[in-house]
Amino acid sequence: MSVISYLKKLFGQEPQEQGREKIIFESIQKQLQGDGVTFAGQLLQRAYQKFPQNTTLICRGKTVTYEELYVRAVNLSKKLIDRGVGKHDHVLLYYENSLEFYIAYFAIWQCGAVVIPLNIFLHEKELAYIIKDAEPKLIVTTDVFKPKIKSLVTQKLLEALPAILTDDILDEQDLRLDKAFCCQTLSQDDLCVLLYTSGTTGAPKGVMLSSRNILTNTMQGYARFKLLGLKSQERFFGVLPLFHVFAQNTCVWLPVMTGGSVVVVPKIDRKLIFEGLTYKPTIFLGFPALYGLLCLMKTAPLDSVKMFVSGADMLPDKIRSAFAMIYGRKICSGYGLTEAAPVVAVNYHNHEQTTNVVGHLVTGLECQIRDADNKILPDGQIGTLWMRGDNIMLGYYHAPEATQAVLQDGWLNTGDLAVIKNNGMLAITGRSKDLIIHKGFNIYPQEIENVLMLHPAVFKAAVIGRHEVASGQIPVAYVAVKESSGNKRDVEKNLRVLCSNNLAAYKVPRKFVCVDDLPMSATGKVDKKQLGVKS
Repeated sequence: MSVISYLKKLFGQEPQEQGREKIIFESIQKQLQGDGVTFAGQLLQRAYQKFPQNTTLICRGKTVTYEELYVRAVNLSKKLIDRGVGKHDHVLLYYENSLEFYIAYFAIWQCGAVVIPLNIFLHEKELAYIIKDAEPKLIVTTDVFKPKIKSLVTQKLLEALPAILTDDILDEQDLRLDKAFCCQTLSQDDLCVLLYTSGTTGAPKGVMLSSRNILTNTMQGYARFKLLGLKSQERFFGVLPLFHVFAQNTCVWLPVMTGGSVVVVPKIDRKLIFEGLTYKPTIFLGFPALYGLLCLMKTAPLDSVKMFVSGADMLPDKIRSAFAMIYGRKICSGYGLTEAAPVVAVNYHNHEQTTNVVGHLVTGLECQIRDADNKILPDGQIGTLWMRGDNIMLGYYHAPEATQAVLQDGWLNTGDLAVIKNNGMLAITGRSKDLIIHKGFNIYPQEIENVLMLHPAVFKAAVIGRHEVASGQIPVAYVAVKESSGNKRDVEKNLRVLCSNNLAAYKVPRKFVCVDDLPMSATGKVDKKQLGVKS
């Protein structure tokens, strides 16, 4: 008899969902403890011992079992150790989505080293900044990316480079397991993953995550998804860039923890997405722009998918509605941030609620809504979201002042504006740094952006604040419109009317800028920093 069945028999009714989620969390936690897993780098070894013949990775016709992945990771770990990589050393991983990414990721961990997956779309100056800040012992990359890294010295962005290992070291022919190999372990609270933020609000910051952070949040996400009918061995669609924390949690840590598999898609490309979907994934994880692309594709074969989850940015109601009309399916809107490893909430009750309502917090996570003076606000009032739990980061690397600014007594200042609804659900209203204050009135860009997206010609929207001497901050709207929309001046007029009919007068943008597209980050967010420069 299952725990849930026993409790139903004992109490005559099913426990509340939060109670069920906690029971699921504690169950998987007990399993990991029983298997002796305290360090995230042990996850692959555990998976090999429990599910050796399970398929773990599928990429462009190539299928890999847990046994093969583990053997190849062990062989690479030995080569890294031979090159001097040891416990606590930093190793950069500069790879696109591929089988080799997974081999190198776990090989680095099994040396007891810190893995630092890098955004492959970084500008050379950003890449040089991170290499200098991260102080790596080694860079693992491809033959394709090696010239870009080496050019940093010729451009005088760096004086020297650490050693670089490329594809040839990953081309492992000998698939015999060295049974004498021993995975080097770190303590639960040692740094094991260093993830650099996109830097849209300044220089990239290195978010330090420990095994406790990673294992806790992976179990939290598993417990939430389990309520939706997630089974232990699902097939995840891995099209999100694996250097991003959302993809690592859902397409690296979670499948390996549960014995699931991942359909690895090298990049976001229509042909590659169609090809990947032929392998019949059951869990689809994406960000809003990806779901927008699926809407444009119209005929993507999604029948095998049981669950769609959107993260990394707020899901516009327009995209959710269009997806439901075209495919007859629901997208669960989620919320998270790198500093929380990253899952905070996923709303699976969002049939009628606006998509900024992201549901209850995952189990084991606490939150407070505070005002500018750090006073806790009652439910129903908008303020800054603070959180506390075992998934919250250690801090920012080489940035004690930045860490102190957001971490206080175990509480993380997310920088996001939020409100707790009457039903206890969390709703995100925007970024505190994006908040526009006009003559004492608070203007939340996301609210305006949702209205702008109601226009049939608009497929992306962003609102930023611009300072004017006479008026102070005013809202300015940037919208990407379809080529077939006709005269852009007419669209601007229609948008002004649309906003006037749906928003208070002080919220209506003073200026509308229609463009062919908006600058995007690698993780599917509009890069408002670039728009701020233009305005």
